Amino acid sequence: MITLIAAVAAGLIATGICYEIARLITPDEPRCPPLARVAGRRAALEAAERWVVSLRLHGRIDQAAYQGRMAALAHGQRRSQPSSRTHTGGRHG
Repeated sequence: MITLIAAVAAGLIATGICYEIARLITPDEPRCPPLARVAGRRAALEAAERWVVSLRLHGRIDQAAYQGRMAALAHGQRRSQPSSRTHTGGRHG
């Protein structure tokens, strides 16, 4: 019984390897999957979340700004709406 399970598992692994090799070699296979745009947006939101967390950990933003930015990220916005409280001064500070 164990040999049968091992043989089936090895067959599935070999089939998967052959499929991936054939998929990479064939020129007609599209390089971008249809959900690439969604995955790219999700990756951008995750990167923005990591950035906000690092800002908070290094003391560059306060708790209120952190919560506001994380709420905006939870709603799918990479950039929160600018408010008069967080913006001080001109372009460089």
